[in-house]
Amino acid sequence: MAQTTMTRENILAALHRWVAQRPGLEFGNYGDSVAYRSELRGITRDCTEARRLLGYIGRTSISADAIVEAARGAYSGRLTLTPSGADGTGCTVNYCTGQYWPTEYRRAVCAVAASAIWAYWRDECMPGGELMHNSETGETLTRYRGMRAGDYLSKLGRDEFGRGMGRRWFN
Repeated sequence: MAQTTMTRENILAALHRWVAQRPGLEFGNYGDSVAYRSELRGITRDCTEARRLLGYIGRTSISADAIVEAARGAYSGRLTLTPSGADGTGCTVNYCTGQYWPTEYRRAVCAVAASAIWAYWRDECMPGGELMHNSETGETLTRYRGMRAGDYLSKLGRDEFGRGMGRRWFN
């Protein structure tokens, strides 16, 4: 992993600014107000969830490098974080739209934040695993509190952020 000159605080501030942008929905793209409001509710939910995920990152020791690395892999790498400013410690957020920008740009932040959190939990917060023998397959597997590693991390996501967010971002 290459070292970034961007600071963690500048990355989080840039992502918060990115999420705060208005989505720019055009009512004319929808058949009626019901469809428009439904889309708007989903976009608003994505904003709330992105803020919660970024807030969690702000309370942990997740590094700037870990956030940049998560951006490379999450959401098909469409959200990029590039250094800005004279000293390169600032951060500019860029996004390559997949299909419809208003419904994607906040989800991309959620995906990047969730990926950084998952990696942090995996690398820093996993309890000691114990080897368990599977009598059906004959394999010996590592279990964390009786669960596979991915199941354990998914449960952490549900416990920390609730069932809905856990299912959307930590499954």
